[in-house]
Amino acid sequence: VQLQASGGGLVQAGDSLRLSCTASGGTFRAYSMAWFRQVSGKEREFVAAVKGNGGGTFYADSVKARFAMSRDNAKNTVYLQMNRLKEDDTAVYSCAASRRVINSAIAEATMYDYWGQGTLVTVSS
Repeated sequence: VQLQASGGGLVQAGDSLRLSCTASGGTFRAYSMAWFRQVSGKEREFVAAVKGNGGGTFYADSVKARFAMSRDNAKNTVYLQMNRLKEDDTAVYSCAASRRVINSAIAEATMYDYWGQGTLVTVSS
């Protein structure tokens, strides 16, 4: 499975941005998909995930009220709608895919087998 993320950019605090991640090479609907983010020098952080085959959506507490993740199986694409962005949201955002992740480990990066390249989101004050 190959993943291609896009949509990052420079925005101001309070703005919105939508990231996309398009997959190829697998049965997309069967994959659980996730977004992680990482700031240089810090650990990778879980942002959101959506289970495959009609499963649920999960969010980190820090983004739950502001971000929304969705998937379009017809387009092999997941989206991360980011609203009311804060400076703390500045990071490289990466998408990931897995067929083996379980709900209790949804936020663990080690559960994901495929990763796209990151897209940089910079939020200025």
